[in-house]
Amino acid sequence: MDFHLQSVSDGACRAHCPRVIVAQGQIANSTPDDFLAFLRENIRNRDLRTVVLLNSQGGYVMASMELGRMFRRIGAATVVAHKCLSACVYAFMGGIKRVAPRGTYLGIHRMFANTSDGIFDETRRVYDDGSMAGMLMRYSARMGVSRDLVRYAEHVSSQTIHFVTSAEMARWRLASRKF
Repeated sequence: MDFHLQSVSDGACRAHCPRVIVAQGQIANSTPDDFLAFLRENIRNRDLRTVVLLNSQGGYVMASMELGRMFRRIGAATVVAHKCLSACVYAFMGGIKRVAPRGTYLGIHRMFANTSDGIFDETRRVYDDGSMAGMLMRYSARMGVSRDLVRYAEHVSSQTIHFVTSAEMARWRLASRKF
């Protein structure tokens, strides 16, 4: 995942427009450390606001939860910039305020890990035995999101994606459509 600052300008602020964090791309195991390094480089920017715009197709669940915890520690609001799919939703949960404006996409499905047989370099999907889902449910509850989101996601084929509706966002306390 890459991070950069983006100015939010109404034209009147000129050189001192508020700046938000843009996070885009796949969430890798190194992403939480990359985000911490990014924060250290930009912490003195007076115009920086703790708003994170997310645009990601997903990635690693554990790294996503750690990134979400970091968002929570800095008091960030998370906003879906275009799409936040798969494991990205768990990072998104870390926001103190979570917004998915109309025209953006939050998508969930059953989590899995790819493994290689080491002989023929064939990869296959390995599914959770329930322990990871339990960890995700505890995490979601700590973030103020209903555990039912994880339960639902675990019933969606990993070959597809379920786009979360406005009604589901409200029922699961995942996000609102407006800031």
